[in-house]
Amino acid sequence: MNIFIIEDDNNIIRILEKIIRDRELGKLIGYANDGMTGLEKIQTEKPDIVLVDLLMPGKDGISLVREARSIYPDIQFIMISQVSSKDMIGKAYQSGVEYFISKPINAIEIESVIHKVQDKINMNQKLNQIQSLFTKDNNNQEGKKDCNRVEKIKKIMQRIGIIGESGSKDIINITKYLIDTKQSIFEFTVKELCSKFTDQPKTMEQRIRRTATVGMINLANMGIEDYTNEIYYEYSNGLYNFEQVKIEMDYIRGKSKKRGTVNLKKFIDGLIFYSNENE
Repeated sequence: MNIFIIEDDNNIIRILEKIIRDRELGKLIGYANDGMTGLEKIQTEKPDIVLVDLLMPGKDGISLVREARSIYPDIQFIMISQVSSKDMIGKAYQSGVEYFISKPINAIEIESVIHKVQDKINMNQKLNQIQSLFTKDNNNQEGKKDCNRVEKIKKIMQRIGIIGESGSKDIINITKYLIDTKQSIFEFTVKELCSKFTDQPKTMEQRIRRTATVGMINLANMGIEDYTNEIYYEYSNGLYNFEQVKIEMDYIRGKSKKRGTVNLKKFIDGLIFYSNENE
Protein backbone atom coordinates (compact mmCIF):
# COMPACT_ATOMS: atom_id res chain seq x y z
CA MET A 1 0.00 0.00 0.00
CA ASN A 2 1.10 3.57 -0.67
CA ILE A 3 2.30 5.51 2.38
CA PHE A 4 2.91 9.26 2.69
CA ILE A 5 4.66 11.11 5.56
CA ILE A 6 3.95 14.66 6.74
CA GLU A 7 6.53 15.66 9.34
CA ASP A 8 8.66 18.78 9.86
CA ASP A 9 11.60 16.85 11.37
CA ASN A 10 13.70 15.22 8.64
CA ASN A 11 15.33 12.90 11.18
CA ILE A 12 11.90 11.46 12.01
CA ILE A 13 11.17 11.08 8.29
CA ARG A 14 14.41 9.12 7.82
CA ILE A 15 13.57 6.85 10.76
CA LEU A 16 10.06 6.17 9.46
CA GLU A 17 11.38 5.58 5.95
CA LYS A 18 13.85 2.99 7.28
CA ILE A 19 11.16 1.22 9.31
CA ILE A 20 8.79 1.11 6.33
CA ARG A 21 11.52 -0.15 4.00
CA ASP A 22 13.20 -2.67 6.32
CA ARG A 23 9.92 -4.20 7.52
CA GLU A 24 8.29 -4.09 4.07
CA LEU A 25 5.24 -2.20 5.32
CA GLY A 26 4.37 -0.62 1.99
CA LYS A 27 5.63 1.81 -0.64
CA LEU A 28 6.70 5.25 0.58
CA ILE A 29 5.52 7.57 -2.19
CA GLY A 30 6.67 10.88 -0.70
CA TYR A 31 6.78 13.28 2.21
CA ALA A 32 6.15 16.92 3.13
CA ASN A 33 7.60 19.14 5.86
CA ASP A 34 4.51 21.26 6.55
CA GLY A 35 0.74 20.88 6.65
CA MET A 36 -0.13 23.07 3.66
CA THR A 37 2.26 21.25 1.33
CA GLY A 38 1.17 17.94 2.80
CA LEU A 39 -2.49 18.59 2.01
CA GLU A 40 -1.63 19.57 -1.57
CA LYS A 41 0.45 16.41 -2.09
CA ILE A 42 -2.26 14.21 -0.61
CA GLN A 43 -4.60 15.54 -3.29
CA THR A 44 -2.15 14.65 -6.06
CA GLU A 45 -0.61 11.43 -4.69
CA LYS A 46 -3.78 9.96 -3.10
CA PRO A 47 -1.99 7.62 -0.67
CA ASP A 48 -3.66 4.80 1.24
CA ILE A 49 -2.04 5.69 4.58
CA VAL A 50 -0.67 9.01 5.87
CA LEU A 51 1.68 9.32 8.85
CA VAL A 52 1.22 12.89 10.09
CA ASP A 53 2.77 14.96 12.86
CA LEU A 54 0.43 16.90 15.16
CA LEU A 55 2.32 20.19 15.44
CA MET A 56 3.67 21.59 12.16
CA PRO A 57 4.17 24.99 10.54
CA GLY A 58 1.44 26.30 8.24
CA LYS A 59 -1.31 23.86 9.18
CA ASP A 60 -1.44 21.58 12.23
CA GLY A 61 -2.09 17.85 11.88
CA ILE A 62 -5.64 17.95 13.24
CA SER A 63 -6.76 20.62 10.75
CA LEU A 64 -5.04 18.75 7.93
CA VAL A 65 -6.71 15.44 8.76
CA ARG A 66 -10.14 17.06 9.10
CA GLU A 67 -9.85 18.73 5.68
CA ALA A 68 -8.35 15.71 3.95
CA ARG A 69 -10.96 13.28 5.35
CA SER A 70 -13.77 15.51 4.06
CA ILE A 71 -12.35 15.08 0.54
CA TYR A 72 -10.83 11.61 0.72
CA PRO A 73 -12.69 9.61 3.41
CA ASP A 74 -10.93 6.37 2.48
CA ILE A 75 -7.44 7.60 3.37
CA GLN A 76 -6.32 6.33 6.79
CA PHE A 77 -4.35 8.67 9.06
CA ILE A 78 -1.86 7.75 11.79
CA MET A 79 -0.79 10.68 13.97
CA ILE A 80 2.67 10.79 15.55
CA SER A 81 3.52 13.39 18.20
CA GLN A 82 5.26 14.13 21.48
CA VAL A 83 2.09 15.80 22.73
CA SER A 84 0.56 13.92 25.67
CA SER A 85 -2.42 16.22 26.34
CA LYS A 86 -5.61 14.19 26.70
CA ASP A 87 -7.63 16.97 25.09
CA MET A 88 -5.32 17.21 22.07
CA ILE A 89 -5.28 13.44 21.59
CA GLY A 90 -9.08 13.39 21.87
CA LYS A 91 -9.35 16.10 19.21
CA ALA A 92 -7.02 14.09 17.00
CA TYR A 93 -9.30 11.05 17.15
CA GLN A 94 -12.37 13.21 16.58
CA SER A 95 -10.78 14.64 13.43
CA GLY A 96 -10.59 11.16 11.92
CA VAL A 97 -7.21 9.82 13.03
CA GLU A 98 -7.19 6.03 13.17
CA TYR A 99 -4.28 5.68 15.64
CA PHE A 100 -2.18 8.05 17.75
CA ILE A 101 1.47 7.10 18.35
CA SER A 102 3.60 8.95 20.89
CA LYS A 103 7.21 9.87 20.20
CA PRO A 104 9.93 8.66 20.58
CA ILE A 105 9.15 6.31 17.71
CA ASN A 106 9.08 2.59 18.43
CA ALA A 107 9.62 0.44 15.32
CA ILE A 108 7.52 -2.45 16.66
CA GLU A 109 4.60 -0.13 17.41
CA ILE A 110 4.84 1.50 13.96
CA GLU A 111 4.79 -1.93 12.31
CA SER A 112 1.86 -3.14 14.42
CA VAL A 113 -0.25 -0.03 13.81
CA ILE A 114 0.40 0.06 10.05
CA HIS A 115 -0.58 -3.61 9.80
CA LYS A 116 -3.82 -2.90 11.69
CA VAL A 117 -4.63 0.01 9.38
CA GLN A 118 -3.86 -2.11 6.32
CA ASP A 119 -6.22 -4.79 7.62
CA LYS A 120 -8.99 -2.19 7.95
CA ILE A 121 -8.37 -0.91 4.41
CA ASN A 122 -8.59 -4.47 3.06
CA MET A 123 -11.76 -5.03 5.07
CA ASN A 124 -13.32 -1.83 3.68
CA GLN A 125 -12.40 -2.81 0.14
CA LYS A 126 -14.10 -6.17 0.57
CA LEU A 127 -17.11 -4.38 2.03
CA ASN A 128 -17.27 -2.08 -1.00
CA GLN A 129 -17.18 -5.12 -3.29
CA ILE A 130 -20.06 -6.66 -1.35
CA GLN A 131 -22.01 -3.42 -1.46
CA SER A 132 -21.53 -3.16 -5.22
CA LEU A 133 -23.16 -6.57 -5.62
CA PHE A 134 -26.16 -5.43 -3.61
CA THR A 135 -26.90 -2.68 -6.12
CA LYS A 136 -28.19 -5.41 -8.46
CA ASP A 137 -31.03 -6.23 -6.09
CA ASN A 138 -34.44 -4.65 -6.60
CA ASN A 139 -35.94 -2.04 -4.28
CA ASN A 140 -37.93 -4.54 -2.25
CA GLN A 141 -34.86 -6.61 -1.56
CA GLU A 142 -32.96 -3.48 -0.61
CA GLY A 143 -35.68 -2.45 1.80
CA LYS A 144 -35.64 -5.84 3.50
CA LYS A 145 -31.86 -5.82 3.69
CA ASP A 146 -31.72 -2.36 5.22
CA CYS A 147 -34.31 -3.36 7.80
CA ASN A 148 -32.23 -6.41 8.69
CA ARG A 149 -29.13 -4.24 9.02
CA VAL A 150 -30.86 -1.97 11.53
CA GLU A 151 -31.86 -5.06 13.53
CA LYS A 152 -28.23 -6.19 13.50
CA ILE A 153 -27.16 -2.81 14.83
CA LYS A 154 -29.67 -3.12 17.66
CA LYS A 155 -28.30 -6.58 18.43
CA ILE A 156 -24.74 -5.24 18.59
CA MET A 157 -25.82 -2.42 20.88
CA GLN A 158 -27.52 -4.98 23.10
CA ARG A 159 -24.33 -7.08 23.20
CA ILE A 160 -22.26 -4.15 24.46
CA GLY A 161 -24.98 -3.11 26.91
CA ILE A 162 -26.19 0.24 25.51
CA ILE A 163 -29.55 -0.54 23.91
CA GLY A 164 -31.36 0.99 26.87
CA GLU A 165 -29.25 4.15 27.07
CA SER A 166 -30.75 7.55 26.27
CA GLY A 167 -28.73 7.98 23.08
CA SER A 168 -29.44 4.52 21.65
CA LYS A 169 -32.41 5.73 19.59
CA ASP A 170 -30.30 8.61 18.23
CA ILE A 171 -27.60 6.16 17.14
CA ILE A 172 -30.16 3.96 15.40
CA ASN A 173 -31.66 6.98 13.60
CA ILE A 174 -28.26 8.12 12.32
CA THR A 175 -27.08 4.66 11.23
CA LYS A 176 -30.40 4.01 9.47
CA TYR A 177 -30.16 7.36 7.68
CA LEU A 178 -26.63 6.60 6.46
CA ILE A 179 -27.65 3.10 5.34
CA ASP A 180 -30.78 4.32 3.55
CA THR A 181 -28.97 7.15 1.76
CA LYS A 182 -25.82 5.05 1.13
CA GLN A 183 -23.61 7.79 2.55
CA SER A 184 -20.51 7.61 4.71
CA ILE A 185 -20.25 9.05 8.21
CA PHE A 186 -17.02 10.70 7.05
CA GLU A 187 -18.95 12.94 4.66
CA PHE A 188 -20.41 14.81 7.65
CA THR A 189 -19.61 16.07 11.08
CA VAL A 190 -21.61 14.34 13.81
CA LYS A 191 -23.30 17.66 14.54
CA GLU A 192 -24.40 17.98 10.90
CA LEU A 193 -26.00 14.54 11.05
CA CYS A 194 -27.72 15.33 14.34
CA SER A 195 -29.16 18.53 12.86
CA LYS A 196 -31.15 16.37 10.43
CA PHE A 197 -33.16 15.00 13.35
CA THR A 198 -33.36 17.84 15.87
CA ASP A 199 -32.99 21.59 16.32
CA GLN A 200 -30.67 20.85 19.26
CA PRO A 201 -27.88 18.88 17.55
CA LYS A 202 -25.35 19.52 20.31
CA THR A 203 -27.60 17.89 22.90
CA MET A 204 -28.20 14.91 20.62
CA GLU A 205 -24.46 14.54 19.99
CA GLN A 206 -23.81 14.58 23.74
CA ARG A 207 -26.38 11.81 24.26
CA ILE A 208 -24.71 9.72 21.55
CA ARG A 209 -21.25 10.28 23.04
CA ARG A 210 -22.40 9.32 26.53
CA THR A 211 -24.03 6.18 25.18
CA ALA A 212 -20.99 5.19 23.12
CA THR A 213 -18.79 5.83 26.17
CA VAL A 214 -20.94 3.47 28.26
CA GLY A 215 -20.31 0.82 25.61
CA MET A 216 -16.55 1.34 25.86
CA ILE A 217 -16.68 1.10 29.66
CA ASN A 218 -18.68 -2.12 29.42
CA LEU A 219 -16.15 -3.61 26.98
CA ALA A 220 -13.27 -2.55 29.23
CA ASN A 221 -14.90 -4.36 32.17
CA MET A 222 -15.43 -7.44 30.00
CA GLY A 223 -11.75 -7.39 29.04
CA ILE A 224 -10.65 -7.11 32.66
CA GLU A 225 -12.84 -10.05 33.64
CA ASP A 226 -11.91 -12.21 30.66
CA TYR A 227 -9.37 -11.04 28.07
CA THR A 228 -10.59 -13.74 25.66
CA ASN A 229 -14.24 -12.65 25.90
CA GLU A 230 -15.73 -12.87 22.40
CA ILE A 231 -17.63 -9.57 22.63
CA TYR A 232 -14.60 -7.71 24.02
CA TYR A 233 -12.30 -9.17 21.40
CA GLU A 234 -14.60 -8.37 18.47
CA TYR A 235 -15.81 -4.87 19.30
CA SER A 236 -13.00 -3.22 21.29
CA ASN A 237 -11.19 -2.44 18.04
CA GLY A 238 -14.10 -2.65 15.58
CA LEU A 239 -16.17 0.05 17.29
CA TYR A 240 -13.50 1.79 19.34
CA ASN A 241 -9.79 2.43 19.26
CA PHE A 242 -8.22 -0.51 21.09
CA GLU A 243 -5.60 1.70 22.74
CA GLN A 244 -8.36 3.84 24.24
CA VAL A 245 -10.14 0.76 25.58
CA LYS A 246 -6.88 -0.30 27.25
CA ILE A 247 -6.56 3.17 28.79
CA GLU A 248 -10.07 2.78 30.19
CA MET A 249 -9.14 -0.65 31.56
CA ASP A 250 -6.16 0.87 33.38
CA TYR A 251 -8.44 3.57 34.78
CA ILE A 252 -10.90 0.98 36.07
CA ARG A 253 -8.04 -0.99 37.64
CA GLY A 254 -6.84 2.19 39.34
CA LYS A 255 -3.54 2.16 37.46
CA SER A 256 -4.15 5.50 35.74
CA LYS A 257 -6.17 8.67 36.19
CA LYS A 258 -6.69 8.97 32.43
CA ARG A 259 -9.87 7.68 30.83
CA GLY A 260 -10.35 6.30 27.35
CA THR A 261 -11.89 8.51 24.69
CA VAL A 262 -14.44 7.66 22.01
CA ASN A 263 -14.19 8.50 18.32
CA LEU A 264 -17.87 8.80 17.39
CA LYS A 265 -17.25 8.54 13.66
CA LYS A 266 -15.31 5.29 14.11
CA PHE A 267 -18.04 3.99 16.42
CA ILE A 268 -20.88 4.72 13.98
CA ASP A 269 -18.85 3.51 10.98
CA GLY A 270 -18.11 0.28 12.86
CA LEU A 271 -21.79 -0.34 13.60
CA ILE A 272 -22.65 0.13 9.94
CA PHE A 273 -19.84 -2.20 8.88
CA TYR A 274 -20.92 -4.96 11.25
CA SER A 275 -24.53 -4.58 10.13
CA ASN A 276 -23.47 -5.63 6.65
CA GLU A 277 -21.74 -8.82 7.76
CA ASN A 278 -23.35 -12.21 7.32
CA GLU A 279 -24.69 -13.84 10.42
